[in-house]
Amino acid sequence: MREKDREEKASPPEPERLGLAFERLAGIMARLRSPEDGCPWDLQQTPDTLARHLVEEAYEAVEAIGMRDWEHLREELGDVLLEVVFQSRIAEEEGRFTLCEVVDEICEKLERRHPHIFGDEKADSAEEVLQRWEKIKGEEGKDTSIGKSTALPPLLAAWKVQRKVAREGFDWAHPHQVVDKLLEEIEELEEEMKKAENAPEGGSSALQGELGDLLFTCVNLARHLGVDPDQALKESIREFTKRYEFIEAEAKRRGIETSALSLEEKDRIWENAKKSRS
Repeated sequence: MREKDREEKASPPEPERLGLAFERLAGIMARLRSPEDGCPWDLQQTPDTLARHLVEEAYEAVEAIGMRDWEHLREELGDVLLEVVFQSRIAEEEGRFTLCEVVDEICEKLERRHPHIFGDEKADSAEEVLQRWEKIKGEEGKDTSIGKSTALPPLLAAWKVQRKVAREGFDWAHPHQVVDKLLEEIEELEEEMKKAENAPEGGSSALQGELGDLLFTCVNLARHLGVDPDQALKESIREFTKRYEFIEAEAKRRGIETSALSLEEKDRIWENAKKSRS
């Protein structure tokens, strides 16, 4: 029997193996936080110092998804899971809750909010599932108000706010109507720009408001077109970065700073970069 076959035969069933793997991770975290022989860095951490790591790891996982880098995604999801286990370990040490309670609560929530799977109800569409999810959240006493979304990153907050009001019937009927609104917002922005040029102290507050309206409408258009605005912007940033790297490479080839290239030269290299990637 081949060694690989022996290992596969000796491996526990998948559900059991998953449990063992999760227990191993929790055990490693407990060891790192051990007051007797733990890691000095891990012992210094608090929920506040770790908060930014949770956000950063989540963004890196999202980036891996956008790049379709599945091996990297596996690693990044592990980092996200680590942050969950880390926070839970500190909470357990301080007597607030345990990792087991975290897992139990999400399991119970998933079963409770999927009565069409774990109960006798039926749901024929994804939209119906979302509506029921929000209804159950309300019945649980959770805050389902529109204001809760404002704590999210702006693009995601705009998308969630618009999606919520759309489910309640406050929405454009067709994407072309959103385009008309977009053109209207551009005109209003241009008017404020003209006022700002003639104003002694500028018009930054009004300009910010009009620009915000324009961006908000762009998100609305993305939603109507079925496009994730966050992913769309990220892809544009990637493309911009790749094209600008051609300009940087040309400057390096000439032995000069990128800023030394004229705007006309930059434009020419930029267009060549576009053609080479089309």
